[in-house]
Amino acid sequence: MMERIAYIDVRKYQGVSPCIRSGVVVLTDNQREHIIARRGQLFYDCYSPFFREAAEDPDYIFRDKAHENTAIASKTISSGGKHINLVIRLAVAGDREGLENSIITAIIENDRRYRQRLKNNFALYKKE
Repeated sequence: MMERIAYIDVRKYQGVSPCIRSGVVVLTDNQREHIIARRGQLFYDCYSPFFREAAEDPDYIFRDKAHENTAIASKTISSGGKHINLVIRLAVAGDREGLENSIITAIIENDRRYRQRLKNNFALYKKE
């Protein structure tokens, strides 16, 4: 099963891949279980309400250097001044039919680590 999480503006993500074929972002049961296994149920309960906002209205978008057609959407959230990063595998031309943009994992960073990310990585998109 999969849950529709967000609907992205593909223009914001085109720096990662110019041929994104859909704006729908989903979270599969397998990836939800992965997030909970890696980060814990408390993490998921606390931060999953911010997944939509992070995907649809990111402060920055980076290319995941390790995985093709994968974006990191970064957003500062109001909950304790934390920064959430969603790793999203983008569905592009040539992928099998029915595949949607999919959340792979979510990571929370403190302010120091977030500033380091901004300093050491080139943002393909920056919110104005």
